[in-house]
Amino acid sequence: MNELGFIDVNPIAVVQIIAAYLLGSIAFGIVVSRIFGLPDPRTVGSGNPGATNVLRSGKKAAAALTLLGDTFKGWFPVWLVMQPDGGVLWITSAVAIAVFVGHLYPVFYKFKGGKGVATALGVILALSVPLAFAVLLTWLLVFALSKYSSLAALSAAVLAPVFAWYLLPYQDLELVIAFISLMLIWRHRSNIQKLLAGTEAGFGKK
Repeated sequence: MNELGFIDVNPIAVVQIIAAYLLGSIAFGIVVSRIFGLPDPRTVGSGNPGATNVLRSGKKAAAALTLLGDTFKGWFPVWLVMQPDGGVLWITSAVAIAVFVGHLYPVFYKFKGGKGVATALGVILALSVPLAFAVLLTWLLVFALSKYSSLAALSAAVLAPVFAWYLLPYQDLELVIAFISLMLIWRHRSNIQKLLAGTEAGFGKK
């Protein structure tokens, strides 16, 4: 803070935030699909360029690389700005939001991105391993019981702020998780309608 009570915004922080957004804007589902010679994931299935939709192509390796890429891009910039001793809280929060928003609204793809589940997990993993474990366990349990990826993601999004309240040390980071959760729910609004109507596509379901 300066003498007037405003946050001192240094050029390095601005570069870090912009770089996080640009990294988030890289859609690994599209990149990996091109490498494997698969159709653009935005043109098939749900139209979402994420690992779940890439998996519908039948290429498990492509889906796995998409999942790893989208998770890594969420984790790396947040982890980087937290080095070596936790970093500056507001910069960490801003970078976490920037990389996540980059995935949802990528500048490289006319601001039409994915739903953000894997990238959100990467961000959470950088902030807190126990929190990431709790969120991932929720996803796995709900998916194992329902076979609906969307329902698993929504359940994890709803519970993430609750877990964060217990596991994160700062209210600022709790608010970041709450923002990410709200955006995940918003991005899954069409899935919510399909789940309620009984028309959502589930793995292993006819």
